Amino acid sequence: MSKEKIILTGDRPTGRLHIGHYVGSLRRRVELQNSGLYDKIFVFIADAQALTDNVDNPEKVRQNVIEVALDYLACGLDPAKSTIFIQSQIAELCELSFYFMNMVTVSRLQRNPTVKAEIQLRNFDASIPVGFFTYPISQTADIAAFKATTVPVGEDQEPMLEQAREIVRRFNYIYGETLVEPEILLPENAACLRLPGTDGKAKMSKSLGNCIYLSDSADEVQKKVKGMYTDPDHLRVQDPGKVEGNPVFTYLDAFCRPEHFGLYLPEYPNLDELKAHYQRGGLGDMKVKGFLNSIMQETLEPIRNRRKEFEKDIPAIYDMLKKGCDAAREVAAATLDDVRKAMKINYFDDAELIAEQVKKFSGE
Repeated sequence: MSKEKIILTGDRPTGRLHIGHYVGSLRRRVELQNSGLYDKIFVFIADAQALTDNVDNPEKVRQNVIEVALDYLACGLDPAKSTIFIQSQIAELCELSFYFMNMVTVSRLQRNPTVKAEIQLRNFDASIPVGFFTYPISQTADIAAFKATTVPVGEDQEPMLEQAREIVRRFNYIYGETLVEPEILLPENAACLRLPGTDGKAKMSKSLGNCIYLSDSADEVQKKVKGMYTDPDHLRVQDPGKVEGNPVFTYLDAFCRPEHFGLYLPEYPNLDELKAHYQRGGLGDMKVKGFLNSIMQETLEPIRNRRKEFEKDIPAIYDMLKKGCDAAREVAAATLDDVRKAMKINYFDDAELIAEQVKKFSGE
């Protein structure tokens, strides 16, 4: 088995990427890419998975492929260090998914917490498309095709990774050690595990309209920060306020660094002191939001500026994606060869089988 350290990660192109994606995985991907600790890094745009619940709106998915690619590059993903590709262009993934379907039961898929939550969110009930239902199988194919050892994701994807490990384990048990069992890599900062929406809802989601996008203008960011949900009982400045469940403070946990106080709020030495003041009363929401806005602007401005530069040459982005697809297809094809050999369906490459049949039918 390969000793290489390989990362595989990606996003569905159903809209521009937001700060939840950034703190949940994008920021970490760039760090891992530049760490020199990994032999290969594959980052894909999961358009085929996006079509499982957008089958009647392919234009939405098609338009957002380039949006996600621009966000990737703007955040610092480098095609010289990471292979960036489009899922639907790697036909081998479909074939692997088909074989992996035999490795998992319907009842096991139904028990997957991530799948259950997504079905509920989309009100699918019994009308769930089969493609969407088998999302964990497709995801396993993505991971296994590139023999990924490490998959950096948010905690909501943990059940999916566990199911991928189960499928790989079962395949190896039946057919022999062929595939690599992946490990999950969660964000180190607990606040980044799942960033809430600006409205205080548990999940930042494009469909709920509670996102701050990486490509939002400075004015849009300021407007969204100003309108953020806080403690509903903190009606006057002098009232004590709650920090827990207050998205403004969750965002500060995710984005704030010690040096930000010296730059934007020098009257406080650190975040703990700011929280303590808010909790005992005497600190207004607008002051805290003003501080958060300064931090968000500092974080997003370089990303926004880089994106504008990349937007000037869109054909170059498509060329980069095509090269990434060609490189990814080569790797996936090699894995598929291994899988077909292990499953004994590589008929035309199996000289032993042909010789055996010759002997059998010649009456020897």
